[in-house]
Amino acid sequence: MKKILAALLAALLLISAFAACGEVAPSSSGTEKQEEAAEPEKEDEAAPAEEASSEGKTKIVIFRCLYNLSVVDDAQVKKVQDAINAALDARGANVEIEIREVASSEYSDKASLALANQEINLLWHASWWGGGIGCDDIWRNKGAYDVTDLLPGTTLWDAMPEGVWEASKYDGRILFIPVYKETYEGYDMKTTQYAVDATGHDATFPEVAAAEGSFNKIAALGEYLEECKNAGIKYPHLSTQFFYRYGLDYYDFFGGSSSLLAVNRETNEVENAVTSDLYKEWCKLNGTWSDAGYIHEDCIAKAVPNGIAKTQDWGLQFWTNVPGDSKTNSEARDEQPEVMIEGITGWYTHSTTTLGSCYSVTANSTEAEAKACIEWLGYLYTDEEIADLFTFGIEGEDYELVAAKDAEEGAPADRVKKTDSAKYNHAAWESTSVVPLTLLWDEPADKVEGYVKNNEAAQTSIAAGFRFDKTSVDAEWAACSDLNSKYGEPLELGAFSADDVDATLEEYLQELDAAGYQAVFEEAKKQYEEWYAAK
Repeated sequence: MKKILAALLAALLLISAFAACGEVAPSSSGTEKQEEAAEPEKEDEAAPAEEASSEGKTKIVIFRCLYNLSVVDDAQVKKVQDAINAALDARGANVEIEIREVASSEYSDKASLALANQEINLLWHASWWGGGIGCDDIWRNKGAYDVTDLLPGTTLWDAMPEGVWEASKYDGRILFIPVYKETYEGYDMKTTQYAVDATGHDATFPEVAAAEGSFNKIAALGEYLEECKNAGIKYPHLSTQFFYRYGLDYYDFFGGSSSLLAVNRETNEVENAVTSDLYKEWCKLNGTWSDAGYIHEDCIAKAVPNGIAKTQDWGLQFWTNVPGDSKTNSEARDEQPEVMIEGITGWYTHSTTTLGSCYSVTANSTEAEAKACIEWLGYLYTDEEIADLFTFGIEGEDYELVAAKDAEEGAPADRVKKTDSAKYNHAAWESTSVVPLTLLWDEPADKVEGYVKNNEAAQTSIAAGFRFDKTSVDAEWAACSDLNSKYGEPLELGAFSADDVDATLEEYLQELDAAGYQAVFEEAKKQYEEWYAAK
């Protein structure tokens, strides 16, 4: 009961804070201040961060999550903060920062309370975060400062391609600042060197290269799966190839982890991809593979043993081909040589790929604080010393500079290796742009070039920047999502024999209609058409 009451209190505080935050800044001018929130009358409430520091600089409070350590060391955080402020001062910056770091297990609750008390100016979070601090939650509750008109001409604006900013927009406005890393989504396949050797298959997989379209490229792997099965490999295909992943060449999916809502890339119209002929073919292909024994029942039941990737018991599995998950990294994680089968889908920058890690200036901030946040992020995204401090901490305490892992003798000690006794420890993906950071000792020398090259090569998706507001159809959408778990996922993973796909699909679609899918679809279609017309 105490836990329930505490959760309810946190939710009520968050709602009251968002209600008090006012509207986002008008789009007509970048110099107008956010509407001031009426301060609730509470005793002993923590005072909002003051706008000016003792040196006359604008002070901002940064709220960030700690993943790599279980406990926050406040003294070390303060040491890092002081070092960063000294570096900012040396550069003539007009901003001073205060870092409030919270362990990941407590982050949602503490961030919610701090937002309620208007204690934050810059919040780290992400599109996938729950607990009321995900991007959709903040957007819906008007909790972010509209920085659209404050960005052009700033160092921060120039630190990322314009397409990244475009894909990050909500209602055509910039409310969230992406952490610049991979900004696209795309999927390939990988297999073990053991499986290639055991089957004698051509490691270049020419049948995949010769096929047109991701569906045909996947289908072309059937022969290899048969060879894996005949070689005695228990799991020829570790099947997690959902249609919303490998159907990217045909659709921009915006229904979350399902195929229920998408924009057809060819027609630019909202569709239920589940009704398409391609979706039916996909389910039948996986049903056929399941019947043939290529997809083990453990995969369908999601009961594959932990650590299976480190064994020689599998043949194929999906692979997200991004610089942060390179062949080298994948092999190190799976502890064995692997062969990558690239070029399955294209790479697409769309509405969720840029906000897997991001910051937002809180709506309670003044215009001066919002500008200070942008100035701070400009330094963080371009200045190596500041980026290293904010990510890795203090040299000689939290990390050491060493030679690259595979460097020849006498190579310069210019790589970061975190110490076992580190009291401050963050990763690039939740800290700063990948560009200015010093490389870790075991990262490839061309890591940054890989990110930049791949991001530039990705296509900006047709619906990049579109956000479906499900508020008016929440109940119907929840019911449809449940049906996706009941029918959609099993169909896509091969749980139904190819001969049973037609009947099961018909039953699935009938239940979707009964659950109110048409209301969801019509609302999504209306919103998309209005959004696209206003672009």
